[in-house]
Amino acid sequence: MILDRITEDLLANGSIMQRQVDRLLAQGISPNLILRDITLSGFMTMDRLVRFIVQQIRAGVYELSIIDNYDFIKEHVVLEKLAKEENLAFIDLDSIDMDYKLAGKVSLAQLKKHLALPISEDELSITIAFNDPLNMDSTETMQRLFPRKPINRAVSTKKQIEAYLFKLELKDSVKGLVKKIRDELNSITSIEEQQDASSILLLIDVVLKTCINGRASDIHVEPTEKNCVVRARVDGKLAEMFIFDKDIYPPMASRLKLLANLDIAEKRKPQDGRFSTAVGAVEYDFRISTLPILYGESIVMRVLDKQKALVKLEDAGMDSVSYAKLLKGLQTPYGIILVTGPTGSGKTTTLYGALNELRNVEDKVITVEDPVEYRMNLIQQVQVNPKVGLSFADALRSILRQDPDKIMIGEIRDSETLEIAIKAALTGHLVISTLHTNDSISSIPRMIDMGIESYLISGALVAIQAQRLVRKICTNCKVEEVIPASTLEELGNMVPKGTKFYTGKGCKECNDSGYMGREMICEVLNISDKLSSLIAKGASKEALLAQAIDDDFVGIFENGIQKAIDGITSIEEILRVAK
Repeated sequence: MILDRITEDLLANGSIMQRQVDRLLAQGISPNLILRDITLSGFMTMDRLVRFIVQQIRAGVYELSIIDNYDFIKEHVVLEKLAKEENLAFIDLDSIDMDYKLAGKVSLAQLKKHLALPISEDELSITIAFNDPLNMDSTETMQRLFPRKPINRAVSTKKQIEAYLFKLELKDSVKGLVKKIRDELNSITSIEEQQDASSILLLIDVVLKTCINGRASDIHVEPTEKNCVVRARVDGKLAEMFIFDKDIYPPMASRLKLLANLDIAEKRKPQDGRFSTAVGAVEYDFRISTLPILYGESIVMRVLDKQKALVKLEDAGMDSVSYAKLLKGLQTPYGIILVTGPTGSGKTTTLYGALNELRNVEDKVITVEDPVEYRMNLIQQVQVNPKVGLSFADALRSILRQDPDKIMIGEIRDSETLEIAIKAALTGHLVISTLHTNDSISSIPRMIDMGIESYLISGALVAIQAQRLVRKICTNCKVEEVIPASTLEELGNMVPKGTKFYTGKGCKECNDSGYMGREMICEVLNISDKLSSLIAKGASKEALLAQAIDDDFVGIFENGIQKAIDGITSIEEILRVAK
């Protein structure tokens, strides 16, 4: 039997007992997982374990890298304790506005070699974040590279330092382009010449390509006090992609506004626009929004891949049972179908997927959207325009006179729109729309609260779908995960005994997140005759739910747990999103 080094050392000094180890081995636990199970079971607290590791690191017995062998030991917890013992600052690099010019003064290769990142300078010293603050060789090297001032050591995680060094590398890769932009700007004398400058367009092209290749759904261009930061939303989370010097922001912002036909002189109020461009071989639409902030304008671009408008519902991650339920609702000749969920849960994608099921030459399909995100053939799309008095309600009234068969409303925001939609559903039209509620059952009392009579809701409502998006485990670094007994107990009968769960360890492919891509989890409530009767009577939410369960309703949480059982996502992700 070969145990890992830390377990052996803990046994040797009496921190854990041999009988505890023997008991776990008898249960079939792998020797290299003994320490994890001892910690999870409470034989040894994580705090005691971290204290022991830090003592050994400070004594020179362990290298800091020893914790890389233990998935359950969080690096930042060990480093925070180490920094405290050494009387150093532990710095979360994401929370500071770093001086990138400082890092640009020294060799990137040296910074990578020593896992060090210069972050600030004052009159007395230069602060450098080290992953291993006890490595004197690294400290001495940095002091030689910055000879004029003493080094002030700080501590940060390896993951953060590597991420910021990668951004510096990206910054270096466009150094020639940035220099060309500066040269062009220095030689420009008029606004017309500025508009014709080509280098800034090349830089924007690089930014768009990098973000889209990184699977970004939104691109944020933000000025800070010292820098211009480009962030991308990937799988629902923002990640920094580029850092530029502050002087690059004005020409970049102006050019993006020109592309979207916005007023480049107007910087005091928000603006909205859109533009299209090819990135590689694919044509993308970009919906752009500007917002005045402290250091300029925050610019956000929503990436609209035209291919996504053609997505099929079953390809969006819907399980076969939920898909069959929704399809049954879509095949009804009239009524209203609602898709619910919070912002960013993929409701619009589901609506477009439903439109793909509905569109044909025989039916007239009209949509009312704000804004029109994807343009589709065989469908008449109306864009809401409040400036000219075209609200959802106004547009809906007008399109009812256009002899439609099926209507899609981007979002029901007020009681007036809901009332017209219900009336349209009752007069022989199939209406699909979205509503902001957390689950499908809650939509019914929500509509009553908006002033719609119960009998009208029961007559019009066909189906309600609630959904969320969960991140999928990266297949490149997928590993088995041990779930704490308390969590399994909480899940009860939903999880069969002996079920294996998985998580992502983190790798280069997924930017160390452990996840790659997203998939829908959902619940679909078909309105049965019994349920319709209860709605008409104004029954409570609890009574409606009890009847729904009798009608084989499966909730969103149960649907998510099944995705975790199937190894698509992790239990942690389901508890985060759907609990």
